[in-house]
Amino acid sequence: MLYTALYMSATRTQVYLTKEQRARIEELRARDGRTLAEVIRAALDAYLMPREPTLVELQGTMDEAFGSMPDLELAPRGEWDRFAFDWNRIERDPAGH
Repeated sequence: MLYTALYMSATRTQVYLTKEQRARIEELRARDGRTLAEVIRAALDAYLMPREPTLVELQGTMDEAFGSMPDLELAPRGEWDRFAFDWNRIERDPAGH
C-alpha cells in the first residue's frame, strides 16, 4: 500500500466480483505471483487498449452494410480499369513530385 501511495497516482475503487470471477483471479495470482490489484489493472489495461479490428469484425461490418445503399450509382468496371491504367502511366519528375 505504501508503494501505491508514494509512487503511483491511483484512485481507490470498489468492485463487486462474482465467485467465479474471484476464483479465476485467484488462479492467476497463484500462477503468476501477482497481487489482486495487479491482475485487475492488467485486465483493465488490456480491455481499454486501442486495437485494430479483426478480420471477423471487419467482415461483420461489411455484412451489416451490404445493400444499405441500393440507389448508389457507380462508374462501370471498365472505367475503373481505365483510371488505374492512366494512373500507372503518370511519369514522375526526378524530384519525386
